[in-house]
Amino acid sequence: MKFFETSKYHSFKKSTYITLRWIGIVGQLIVINFVFFILGFEFDYLLSNLIIILGILSNLYLTFIYQKTQLSDRSAFIFLVIDIFQLGVLIYLTGGTTNPFIIFILIPSVFSSSNLSFKTNSLLVILTVVTIVFLTFFSKELPSPLNDHFHVSQYYLYSIPISLIVALIFLNYFAMTFGTQSRLRKEALAKMEEVMAKEHELLSLGGQAAAAAHSLGTPLSTIKIITQELTKQFENNNNKEVKKDIELLSSQVERCNEILKRLSLNPVEEDDFIDKDLTMRDYLNEIITSFKEISRKKFIFNFDQDSNSKKITKSIEIVYGLRNFIGNANKFSKDAIYINLQSNSELTKITVEDNGNGFSRDILSKIGEPYLKSDNFEEKSKIGLGLGMFIGKTLLEKNFASVNCKNSKTRTGAEIIIQWKNKDLFNI
Repeated sequence: MKFFETSKYHSFKKSTYITLRWIGIVGQLIVINFVFFILGFEFDYLLSNLIIILGILSNLYLTFIYQKTQLSDRSAFIFLVIDIFQLGVLIYLTGGTTNPFIIFILIPSVFSSSNLSFKTNSLLVILTVVTIVFLTFFSKELPSPLNDHFHVSQYYLYSIPISLIVALIFLNYFAMTFGTQSRLRKEALAKMEEVMAKEHELLSLGGQAAAAAHSLGTPLSTIKIITQELTKQFENNNNKEVKKDIELLSSQVERCNEILKRLSLNPVEEDDFIDKDLTMRDYLNEIITSFKEISRKKFIFNFDQDSNSKKITKSIEIVYGLRNFIGNANKFSKDAIYINLQSNSELTKITVEDNGNGFSRDILSKIGEPYLKSDNFEEKSKIGLGLGMFIGKTLLEKNFASVNCKNSKTRTGAEIIIQWKNKDLFNI
C-alpha cells in the first residue's frame, strides 16, 4: 500500500480516547455520589452506578485487551455507541431532557466528527438525535425534591431537544468540514516534504556525479593518449581486426569524455547552478532557460536595468517555488509567458503572467489551498489539483515572500505576484 493511501483511512488515537473516557467516568461518579450523599436527592442510585460500571469495563477492555494503538473506524463506532447508550440511560434515570447534563449526550458524535468517516459520523448523529427525541417523551422524573419545584411550559420543554439537535448538526458539520481540510492539508504538506527530499537527494547525487567526473578525467585522458600511440604504431599494419578494435576503443573513450563533460557542467539535469549564490535575475534566467529547452512557447523576461545586483544564498525552496509558478504559466498559457523583475533598495518583486484562460472564478479566492476543484464542469478537465500552487506558495512564504494570485488585468491569463523585503531575502 502506498504511503499516501493510508490518509484515506479514518482512525484516532486509542490512548487519547481512553483518557477522555476516564475523565467522563470519574465525573459521572462524582456527580452521582455528590447528588445522592451530599444533597440527599432520591433517584435510582444502584442502577445509575451499574451503568457507570459498564463504561468502566469497556474502558478496561480498551486498555488491556484491545491491542491496537489506533481505533479503526468500525471499532470507534462501536465504543461511541456504548458511550451514547450509557449517557442516554443515565439521563433517562435522572429527568430526561430536563436534566441540565443532557448537553453531554452531544460529546461522542462531536468528538468523532473530525476523525471518522462521513458514514460513521452520520450514523452517530442519527443515533444521538433518536436518543434525544426518546428522552424528550420517555424518562423518569428529576431526582426528588427537584421534581416538586420544576414546572415549565410545554413550549420550553420541547425547545430543549430542538436546540440540542440544532447544536449537534451545527457542531458536527463544522467539525467534519475542518477535519477534512486539516487532513488534506497534512497530506499535501507531507507530499511537499517528499518532493523537497527528492530535490535534496538530486543535489547529493549531482555532487557525487561531479566528483566522479573530476576523478575519472585523468585516467580517461591517459587511455586516450595510449590509444593515439597504438593508432600510430599499427598505422602500417595490415591486421584490420586490430585497427578496428583500436578505433572502437578510441570512440568509446570520446563517448565517456562527452558523458563526463555533461555531468561536470550539469550534474543535476534540471538545475545547473547547484552550488552558487546568484542574483535574483540570474536565478530567473537559469529557470527560464531550463523551460526553453523543453517548451516551444515564448518566454519574455523583463527586468529593471538598475535592479538589485546583490547575490542571495542558494535556497532550493525559492528555486523550486519560482520554477513551480513559471511551470504552471508554461502549462496553461497559449503561447507566451511574461516574467517581470523589479528590484530596488527595499523590495524585490517578481510578476509571472500568461496568456491562457486564467483562474476559474469559483476557485480564485481559494488559490494556494491543496486539492482545489472547480464547480464549472468545463473547467474541471483543464485544471489540476492545485497541489503545485500549494507547494510553490508554501515554500516561498516559508522564505518570507508574499504571494498574490489573481487574473491579469493586462492579459487574458493568470498573474502571480511574488514580493520580498530585501532585508528578509538577503538574510535567508
